[in-house]
Formats: sequence, C-alpha cells, structure tokens
Amino acid sequence: MKNRIKVLRAEQNMTQADLANHVEVSRQTINAIEKGKFDPSLPLAFKIAKLFERTIEEIFIDESL
Repeated sequence: MKNRIKVLRAEQNMTQADLANHVEVSRQTINAIEKGKFDPSLPLAFKIAKLFERTIEEIFIDESL
C-alpha cells in the first residue's frame, strides 16, 4: 500500500524515530510502512492519521481500487 508518511514527516521535520515514538512502534516498523513492505494495522493507521491531522484516506492509497 502506498502512503504519504515520508512527505508528511518531512513537512513536520520529524524523523522516523520521532514518528515511531509518537505512535508507539519501532523505527523499523515506520521504515517498512514507508517503503510499502508492511501495511499498518487499522489502530496504527488511525494513530498516524490523528498525529498528522489527516484522514486515513489522505495518507494511505489503496492501489487495488
């Protein structure tokens, strides 16, 4: 699943580690999500969306549609 996390992090001057700390996962998890190697759970997607004040649909792009 594609996403805009890296762009949103850059806009906030946030590192992967910073984001990981805010949403209570490892930096490696954030890296894998950004690279499309791992799809976040729904609760994690909601945490990320809330942190960036966006909807899940604004951050994550479902390529199967």
